[in-house]
Amino acid sequence: MTDSCANFNRRQMLLGLLAAAGTGTAWANTAWPNKAIRMIVPGPAGSGGDIFARMLLPPLQTTLKESLYVENKAGANGIIGNDHVAKAQADGYTLLFSPSSSIAINPIIQPKMPYDAMRDLAPVAQVGAAGVLLVANPATGFKNLADMVQYAKAHPGRLAYGSWGSGSTGHLVMEGIKAHYGLDMPHVPYKGTAVELGDLLANTIGVGFMDIASPIPHVRSGKLRALGATGSARGPALQDVPTLTEQGYTFDADGWYGVFAPAKTDPKIIDRLNADLGQALGSPEMKAKFAEQNMLIPAHKSATEFSQVVKNDMALWQQLAKVAKLKVD
Repeated sequence: MTDSCANFNRRQMLLGLLAAAGTGTAWANTAWPNKAIRMIVPGPAGSGGDIFARMLLPPLQTTLKESLYVENKAGANGIIGNDHVAKAQADGYTLLFSPSSSIAINPIIQPKMPYDAMRDLAPVAQVGAAGVLLVANPATGFKNLADMVQYAKAHPGRLAYGSWGSGSTGHLVMEGIKAHYGLDMPHVPYKGTAVELGDLLANTIGVGFMDIASPIPHVRSGKLRALGATGSARGPALQDVPTLTEQGYTFDADGWYGVFAPAKTDPKIIDRLNADLGQALGSPEMKAKFAEQNMLIPAHKSATEFSQVVKNDMALWQQLAKVAKLKVD
């Protein structure tokens, strides 16, 4: 090898080392987060998910030292918003705040999904645990589940019920109730809870399942009546409303909200988010705020533990869908 060739090779090696060092320095200096973070809520403003997501933003902004904002992408029982995050850049700046129904139920009953929840979304943390509310307009005269069942049996096909979309938790639970009691009750799917709530208040539809939070002011004012709730315990904000299990229809499964990220997000970012969410949810102030909205905060789970919750719930809902012979309207 000539001296000129050897010198050229040494220069190339030195340049390569400097470039690598520069890249490493740039990577080390690029701390996450260094810009605003979007939290996609796959439901409309004022929905249960929207309420809880916005409650979490202030403490997260404090710990992350960066701004966060909610972006609502409603429609198709959460599929539109979920799909947006599943296909987003996995850089930690686009997150999903989703209910269990759109994660665990949609893949079971939707024939064609634009994404695979278990493959394309990374579970970050569970946020809350609660059921869903069965509510009625007072004009129906219903005071509990038995009243609704009695009327539906006596008037086949006349009592329609609402839910916040085909394949929602409310849709699936009511189909289970119908199968259990042998009821003929047409389903009216709404594009989100806000429109359904308006029709329930106007008595356009007499009865329906709603999320655990948004009907509370109307239940307290007497404009709506809560007939029962799913889940393993009574809601903290409506302690006088019995669970469906207490009323003879066993349904102890708790729903939840969860934070997810695109699947290829750096595990260090996921672990940081999980820890910061755990800190936020563990504060007495946040527990009190969640209780006011009828939501319990369970013991904090790691991202891996939450992933197992998602898998277990998919199996549970799949079994119920088979029993109810549920198909999307």
